[in-house]
Amino acid sequence: MDGVALLERVIGAIAAQVDELVICGRDWRDLKRIEDHPEPNLGPLGGLNGALAYARNNGFDAVLSVPVDVLPLPDNLLEILESNNPTVFAEQHLIGYWPVCFGEKLDTYLVVPSHRAFRGWLDHVAARKVNEPLRLYNVNSPSDLQAYLDEQVTRVAKK
Repeated sequence: MDGVALLERVIGAIAAQVDELVICGRDWRDLKRIEDHPEPNLGPLGGLNGALAYARNNGFDAVLSVPVDVLPLPDNLLEILESNNPTVFAEQHLIGYWPVCFGEKLDTYLVVPSHRAFRGWLDHVAARKVNEPLRLYNVNSPSDLQAYLDEQVTRVAKK
């Protein structure tokens, strides 16, 4: 968007809110890459579990998870989501706060081959859902991006 990768926008939005940034599933510049855990190609749950394993093994208390294709991210995301229990946004479930103790539970959950749906995992751990503080856009296509850009223009015009 405007010559800046969406991933760079995500990095800019959360870098000040976390102690370390890692990326799941791809290489990007100098970020530490985390593999799905316990095996490749497990989708979002494998990436989350990889991040939880990394956090546990490196002395972190929790993981703040965000997808690359959701804009805009609040600059107080950690403050909104931080809890002793898993907490996600009501509509954008991949944006969440995950205490590391849930990594072992996710290890056990993923043993069952049919357990790959993120919503099923949320139900399994009774994740707390909070309303998004602003309208978020899942940008998966040029028309999604245009809707987001149009909203930004409308916000500026209303100020």
